[in-house]
Amino acid sequence: MSDGIEAAADLFKALSSPARLRILSALISRSSDVGSLAEATELSQPLVSQHLRTLRLAGIVQVERIGRNAVYSLHDEHIAHIVGDAVSHVREAEAG
Repeated sequence: MSDGIEAAADLFKALSSPARLRILSALISRSSDVGSLAEATELSQPLVSQHLRTLRLAGIVQVERIGRNAVYSLHDEHIAHIVGDAVSHVREAEAG
């Protein structure tokens, strides 16, 4: 029986990139395609695509085809809470 620690460690590895956290922060408010995420995060489209692939393989985001577009969204609300809580924690620590 697994206690989930290894899987949680893998989740945190996937979240360990500032660029990925920017992408996830953008996805908290709404589902988006690669172009919109690139604009929102000020990252190149190829870089956003690479990070989305990592996040998708980690089960953090999901993709839905709508016509010719691939639209990305958070897999579930737990991810929004994890990212939001981490950012809040850092802001509170910085405020001292």
